[in-house]
Amino acid sequence: MVRGILAKKLGMMQLFNEAGEVVPVTVVQAGPCVVVQRKTTAGDGYEAAQIGLVDGKPPRHVPKPRRGHFAQAGVPPTRALREVPVTEGSEAKPGDTVLCDIFAENEVIRVLGTSKGKGFQGVMKRHNFRGGEASHGSMFHRAPGSIGASAYPSRVYPGTRMAGRMGGDQVTLKRVTVVKVDLDRNLVFLKGAVPGGRNALLQLLKG
Repeated sequence: MVRGILAKKLGMMQLFNEAGEVVPVTVVQAGPCVVVQRKTTAGDGYEAAQIGLVDGKPPRHVPKPRRGHFAQAGVPPTRALREVPVTEGSEAKPGDTVLCDIFAENEVIRVLGTSKGKGFQGVMKRHNFRGGEASHGSMFHRAPGSIGASAYPSRVYPGTRMAGRMGGDQVTLKRVTVVKVDLDRNLVFLKGAVPGGRNALLQLLKG
């Protein structure tokens, strides 16, 4: 059994649970995916499946090596291609289809995605620095302050928190609850927010 699927984030909405409480959910289009390559312990040293997300029309410009990789599996090229784990002794093979029915309601899964890129940001937004006094004449409002002493060590330590590029990092959420699965429309409703903006690529993995 393939233990993961690729998904595209569609947006957020609200659902009502059995107790009548409002639950914020993220709607993702999970699959359909197709198995492109099967990794085995004998040949590769580990068990996994390489899957591609079938999303609309296939890409027009595909490099020749990549085109041959898909032709060997007998499937059309896909834009997104990732490896996901499989259960021991799984019979998944190239050409198999992976659907969102591998997940069940109230199942706890992991979600991998790329956070929104925020560009170059200061220390207050990037690292939650308190900032200086807001009073008139303080001359110290959003600056980082001292980043190291001059006499010793006479340098700035690596990893010192300063202003810089923020976001655009891989984020893993380890305990995300599946609220609802709509197999007819390939939709999975996840409790709470997940990384990335609209149409962002996600990986949903069984916990």
